[in-house]
Amino acid sequence: MELCPTVKNILLLDSEGKRIAVKYYSDDWPTNAAKEAFEKAVFTKTQKTNARTEAEITMFDNYIVVYKFVQDLHFFVTGGENENEIILATVLQGFFDAVGLLLRGTEDKKEALENLDLILLCLDEIVDGGIILETDANVIAGKVDSHSMDAGAPLSEQTITQALATAREHLTRSLLK
Repeated sequence: MELCPTVKNILLLDSEGKRIAVKYYSDDWPTNAAKEAFEKAVFTKTQKTNARTEAEITMFDNYIVVYKFVQDLHFFVTGGENENEIILATVLQGFFDAVGLLLRGTEDKKEALENLDLILLCLDEIVDGGIILETDANVIAGKVDSHSMDAGAPLSEQTITQALATAREHLTRSLLK
């Protein structure tokens, strides 16, 4: 018996069941095709539910799936069949609220895709290797914001978007001199 609760995956899908941001922490789905099939099946099973006000829980293929929807974003957290649903729901709520804070209340597909780097950093702050690190949305968003705001960081520590913005800024300065 495992002493530490674990997460199998965290999914952020659009209103058509297509990936926006996903992270798998288990080898239960060895191929990309298996992962996509799982995502499609979970989306199909849950799309007709009304999980807009609070999280819903379902059992699917011997996995516990906790999910919540907002506008055209569908948030999912999956755990093993023996995981504690409350812990999985806490992870989901932390992810959901942190994304809301990072997107400044504009939670839709367009905004999520424009800030994909922040969402992926958010996933990294919440779970590492299936082990839950943080569930407080304010702490998660604060850590992600501190990563994204550090424009003076070396290029090797910046995201691609930040590196391109820094390069564009340097190029503009050099052309204006």
